[in-house]
Amino acid sequence: MSADPTPDAASQKGSAPRPSRSIRYRLLAIALLPTLVLLPLVAGALMLRWSGKFDELLIAKVSSDLTVARQYLGRILETTGERVTALGQSARFQQQGTAGTLPELLARARGELRLDYLYVVDDLGALVAASAPDLVVPEAKSPVVRTALGGLPRTAIDILGPQDLAALGDGLASRAKIELVPTPNAAPSERTVEDRGMVIQSATPVLLPGGRQGALVGGLLLNQNLPFIDTINDLVYQEGSLPQGSEGTATLFLGDVRISTNVRLFEGRRALGTRVSDAVQRTVLGEGQVWRASAFVVNDWYISAYEPILDSRGARVGMLYVGFLQAPFTAAKQSTLILALVAVGLILAISVPVFLRWAHAIFRPLERMTGTISKVEAGDLGARTGVSASEDEIGRVAGHLDHLLDLVQERDRDLRRWNDELNQRVADRTRDLEDANRALEATTRQLILSEKLAAIGEITAGVAHEINNPVAVIQGNLDVLREMMGARADDAATEFRLLDEQVHRINQIVTRLLQFARPEEYAGWTERTYPADAIHDCLPLVQHLLSKAEIEVVIDCQTTRQVLMNRTELQQVLINLIVNALHAMPDGGKLTLACRDSDEDDQPQVEISVQDTGRGIPDDIRERIFDPFFTTRAAQGPDNRPKGTGLGLSICQTLLGRQGGSIRLDRSDASGTRFVILLPEAR
Repeated sequence: MSADPTPDAASQKGSAPRPSRSIRYRLLAIALLPTLVLLPLVAGALMLRWSGKFDELLIAKVSSDLTVARQYLGRILETTGERVTALGQSARFQQQGTAGTLPELLARARGELRLDYLYVVDDLGALVAASAPDLVVPEAKSPVVRTALGGLPRTAIDILGPQDLAALGDGLASRAKIELVPTPNAAPSERTVEDRGMVIQSATPVLLPGGRQGALVGGLLLNQNLPFIDTINDLVYQEGSLPQGSEGTATLFLGDVRISTNVRLFEGRRALGTRVSDAVQRTVLGEGQVWRASAFVVNDWYISAYEPILDSRGARVGMLYVGFLQAPFTAAKQSTLILALVAVGLILAISVPVFLRWAHAIFRPLERMTGTISKVEAGDLGARTGVSASEDEIGRVAGHLDHLLDLVQERDRDLRRWNDELNQRVADRTRDLEDANRALEATTRQLILSEKLAAIGEITAGVAHEINNPVAVIQGNLDVLREMMGARADDAATEFRLLDEQVHRINQIVTRLLQFARPEEYAGWTERTYPADAIHDCLPLVQHLLSKAEIEVVIDCQTTRQVLMNRTELQQVLINLIVNALHAMPDGGKLTLACRDSDEDDQPQVEISVQDTGRGIPDDIRERIFDPFFTTRAAQGPDNRPKGTGLGLSICQTLLGRQGGSIRLDRSDASGTRFVILLPEAR
């Protein structure tokens, strides 16, 4: 039983003190919940909503800008078609065609219409007249030209290769050629130059002399056409349409290459030849969708919009882009959000101290009661609030608390006194019970051992009688057999000697068993023995066990000392250890038998070791391996009898102890077990 009658308080003493949380702040948190929680949440939600709407407005603006740019490009196409159609239907075109001065008319009209080429072909596609003497009609007929030869005017964007541009003359091929600039995030490409041309091509049907049907074809090259793209930019981003610090840009792409742009690569040079990112290319050119989002353009972030440009065949051949710098809008949004956060913070910073000041007089008694309760929990039962009685509810509660603490302190003294008395009685009874249990356990162990030894004493006499009779018969027959063999007995002298020794050993084992059971009735005899001889004599006796598994036997005897111990008894000890080692290696292993000189405690001794590579002895039974009748071998046979008697190591310890020696378990783990025998040197 605990000596402390207040275990909760004791546990609180032993644990770390919890941080004080004043009731003032908890009540104020309830009172200020709308200000401290709802106001920041509402403000945060409004700022997030405003930020999202702000971004949506930017996307909406760039979408509107793209619409204006698209309309202007469409207007350019429409105007170009109208001018070419008006020229083809004019009276002067008919007059010049009849008079044979059509080339001069086309040359003048090309300059007036601001086109890069004008030519007339007949219904077979052959050139009739051109604005330049070196102009050659491209081999591939554009759908625009075919439509005009069919009787309908048409204007569209076409992509012409370098050969077609060179055929049209006027240096169009060199004007269209743009060196590509390596651009981060662009799709991988081995191209180094863009030599194709994006052309606004318009064709209208005309009537040639002789009543033949023909077509008047005109074109405007958009590659590096800076006035064209600057006009789009000025139209979309008029002065004052963007905040200070921002600027609008417009770009015309052929594929993913900028062929006409007012985006600056650096001061004084436009970003011609740079490429759009792979993500934009896949979305616009690959999927045919319009891109409206923030994008990194050349060297800065822009609110951007891209849409595909289709040629006369309906294929996506390029992109039209407009966008404006994102940085000024981001800075404006951030400054607005910061101002809003500062405003909310100022409101909270001003309102919370004001409320705390108003509540100071109300919460002071509550805080003193809280402090008093904390001291009592810490073990100071003499702590009191000290609040004088007043008319308000808090003062009366403080007075009641002090009165209750007086009662608690008095009850605590009584409980501690009773607890001490009870604990003392319990301790006395427990000590008596433990002493009785120890005495009972010792008596029980002694009784069990006495019963076992008594049983061994009774059995030993019968065993000795039953064994000695057949042993005597065996010995007598051996002598008769030796006499019958006569001189031939010398051929088996070793075998006869071993049989004599083992018969003698049987007698010795029976004698030693009696010595173990009744050591006071027997006295052993000793002789000088070389440990190496005893080790070598043991191996033939366990050869049948060695042959059952792949056991490698290593003998390392380095001592020349003798020990004063009966050779048979020493063999018995060694054979017990060897058999145990073999049982620990059922699947094979290595058995090492060694002996060496040892001088422990300045006494000359001989150390004999038996080491195996078996599975080892578990930790929980190492203390019991020398106990009589303790065995670890599993049961066998239908009658569930154990393989071992549990006497082997105990007998070994007894035999060695009689000669002043000892045996110990030197090591046992997953790599094997090693037993060490120490015997004094014979003098």
